[in-house]
Amino acid sequence: MRSGVVVTGLGVVAPNGLGVSDFWGAVCAGRGGVGVVSRFDVGGYPARLAGEVSGFDAGEFLPGRLLAQTDRVTQLALVAAGEALGDAGVEVAGVCGYRLGVVTASCCGGFEFGANELRNLWSKGGRYVSAYQSFAWFYAVNTGQISIRHGMRGPSSVLVGDQAGGLDALAHARRLARDGTVMLAGGVEAPLCPWGWVAQLAGGRLAAGSDPERGYLPFDVRAAGHVPGEGGALLVVEDAAVAARRGARVYGAVSGWGATLDPRPGSGRPSTLPTAIQIALDDAGLVPADVDVVFADAAAVPELDRVEAAAITDVFGPGGVPVTAPKTMTGRLGAGAGPLDVVTALLTLNSGLIPPTINTIPDPGHRLDLVTAPRTAPARTALVLARGHGGFNTALILQTTT
Repeated sequence: MRSGVVVTGLGVVAPNGLGVSDFWGAVCAGRGGVGVVSRFDVGGYPARLAGEVSGFDAGEFLPGRLLAQTDRVTQLALVAAGEALGDAGVEVAGVCGYRLGVVTASCCGGFEFGANELRNLWSKGGRYVSAYQSFAWFYAVNTGQISIRHGMRGPSSVLVGDQAGGLDALAHARRLARDGTVMLAGGVEAPLCPWGWVAQLAGGRLAAGSDPERGYLPFDVRAAGHVPGEGGALLVVEDAAVAARRGARVYGAVSGWGATLDPRPGSGRPSTLPTAIQIALDDAGLVPADVDVVFADAAAVPELDRVEAAAITDVFGPGGVPVTAPKTMTGRLGAGAGPLDVVTALLTLNSGLIPPTINTIPDPGHRLDLVTAPRTAPARTALVLARGHGGFNTALILQTTT
C-alpha cells in the first residue's frame, strides 16, 4: 500500500441517522430515510421525495450565537465536524492551529442562503446579491465557520465538482496531510428549500412521485431519476505516522485517487470513467482483482446507469465484483454523497458487512453483481465512485491497514 494517509475520525449527518452509530445501524438494517418533503409544501411539484435529516435540532449541539449566524447547511456541517474531531481524539487545544486544516466541497448547499438573499431583494430596502455571489459567500462561510470554531488555521479550501467534489476534497486533504497536517475533509449539503427544489427540477433528473420504495432505483429497469437529499459526512485525514504517534484509532487508508472529465456531449467519444478507475488503481499500486467491493455513483438515470455499469464491467468483468449503492437509503446528497459513501465503505472494511442497494430489482442487462440485501464478505479494499453533472468522474480507493 503506497499511501501513508489514514482516516482516524468520522462525522455523519444523514437522513437515516444522525451520528455514525445511528447511521451505520440503519444502513446495516437496510433502513432508509427517504420520504415526502416536510420542510416546505411540494404538493404542486412532480417530484415530492427527498432524504431529510429529520429531528435535527441545532440548539442541542451549538451555542445560541452560532444559531443566529448560520443557516441549516452550516449547522449540519458544524455538527459533523465536531463528531469527526471528537471521534479522532484530536485535542485541538494541544495542536498548533497551523497544523489543522479543512477542505470541504459543495454543489447545492448554498440554495437556502441564496433564497434568503432573493427575499432581501424583494423586501423594502433589501440589497441584491447575485446567485454566484451567494454561493461564493456560502462556501467561504461554511468552511470558515468550521475553521473558526475549532481554531484551525492551516490549509483551508473549497472544491466544487458537483457530486464528485466530496471525493476530490478527500483526495486534496490526503495530499496536504502528507506534510503532517491533520485535515478535516468531506462535504455536507442542505438544498431542500423552494428555490433549490425548482433548480434541481430544472436539471430533469429528479424522480417523480411520492412512493419512497419506487423513487430511487439505480440499475433497475424502472429507473427514472434520483431522489435528492441533505446531509453528508466529514472525516479526519492524517499521515499514518502522525496518527501512530498519538495512538489514534485507524479506520483505513486512502490509497488511491483518480479523476477525469468526460468528453463534450454529442462528441461520440466514450466516458472516461474507466480511466479514472484505472488511475486510482495505479495510484494505489493495485490491480482490479484486489478490489473487494465497489460503491457506485448510482445516478438512476438509464443512460448514466448504463455508462457506469459498462465502466465497472470493463474494468472488473461482468459480475466480477460486488457493487452496492447504499445512497438509495438517503437519496443523492450532492457533494455530501461521496464522503458518506467513504464512511460506509470504511465501516464495511472493518465489519465485513456490505450494505444493500434497497428497493432495486437489478437489470440483468447491466451485468453487475448488485448487492440488494446485506451481504457478509471479507473485504480489505473498496472503490468509491462519484460522477458530477458536466462530466466529472472521481474514483477513490480505501484499504484496511492490517
